[in-house]
Amino acid sequence: MSSTTSPRSSQRSLGDLVLPLLKRQETGLLGVILVLGFVVSLANDDFLQRQNIYNLLQTTVVVGIIAIGQTYVLIAKEIDLSVGSVLALAAVTAGAVYGSGANPYVAMVVGIGVGSLCGLAIGTVVVIGRVSSFIVTLGMLSIARGLTQLITDGLPQTMPTELSWIGQGRVLGGIPNSVLIFVVLVIVGQLLLTRSIFGLRVTAIGDNADAARTGGIPVARTRILTFVLIGTLAGAAGIVFSTQVGVAEAQAGMGYELDVIAAAVIGGASLSGGRGSIVGAFLGACLLGLLRNAFILLALSPFLQQL
Repeated sequence: MSSTTSPRSSQRSLGDLVLPLLKRQETGLLGVILVLGFVVSLANDDFLQRQNIYNLLQTTVVVGIIAIGQTYVLIAKEIDLSVGSVLALAAVTAGAVYGSGANPYVAMVVGIGVGSLCGLAIGTVVVIGRVSSFIVTLGMLSIARGLTQLITDGLPQTMPTELSWIGQGRVLGGIPNSVLIFVVLVIVGQLLLTRSIFGLRVTAIGDNADAARTGGIPVARTRILTFVLIGTLAGAAGIVFSTQVGVAEAQAGMGYELDVIAAAVIGGASLSGGRGSIVGAFLGACLLGLLRNAFILLALSPFLQQL
């Protein structure tokens, strides 16, 4: 009797394991990336070259790091449009602090801290002032961009060479350090979202803020922390971006807010809150990077690329 039922139970167990994976949005997105990559490789032999793959991943890092934070914000039923400007502000602040004679790593911490303060300011106004996050972050977009112009006076700030290992260094046969940093942040972000009290609170607030409040969840504090998180990640992305190019410019990060939202939403984050995936945001950023890389390899017109 046991020998006849065991295979059936094993098949049921295998089906129960595989079917949910196939239904996940991340699985479908990964399939799209693989199919698209295969098509591009047929059109251009250079696509699957190791160096091109590394370059592709490196171009996704900055948008992808911020998309991690944007996913949390979207899950909490909020939005942040200021991330591109905060990125630039963090970078030029770090460059200015270093230019004043500070230790390079102190300058880096100050730059990331500026991003955190921007997030704290946004979260405080949204939660305590009861103002729409769309309006508040739209205001911060202009404020932070204006501050970058004020700090730099329109001139690029040189980044310390001691930090060049972040954006330009490579290990393990050519893998960019920035890609490894990105992957670590994705893993930590996914674990924080799915295995921590903070992540569960963010999801609960996005599902139903009133029910979360009734259940004893500190809604106001958690919402503020989500903005602090994305501000911190925008600051970190600013350091990565500026060390990749060697300078911090006031115009850095222009338009990144749309790419960041696109990566998070393509990866499964819902604009109505309550749902999202950090792994999905990673794949969404990779898809955007793959498209741009394919456009370049296929030598498409810039006008056609924009279309």
